Amino acid sequence: MPWIFLLIAGLTEIVWAIGLKFTESFTKPLPTIGVILAMAVSFFFLSLALKEIPIGTAYAVWTGIGAVGVAILGMIFFGDPINILRILFLTLIIGGVVGLKLSAIYTK
Repeated sequence: MPWIFLLIAGLTEIVWAIGLKFTESFTKPLPTIGVILAMAVSFFFLSLALKEIPIGTAYAVWTGIGAVGVAILGMIFFGDPINILRILFLTLIIGGVVGLKLSAIYTK
């Protein structure tokens, strides 16, 4: 269950990070409220995951999910550049996240 909590935390991190774009420096009330709620949900589920997953692993996975998710959505919806180097480095982040998950399994 802690890994599911961590996945939820990472996915809601993507939501609030993308949502920041729509707050227009926190001048738009509805997007701002959405971002604050998504942050609260993300931190809540991260805190649940931290009960069983080491902090270094959980934080790296949480930020990795968020970074990769935001980068991919940025390329798809916001015209962020798409090139082989971006894809390569995003793949490396994904590999790191998978590696951390595997290392957590094999060190128990």
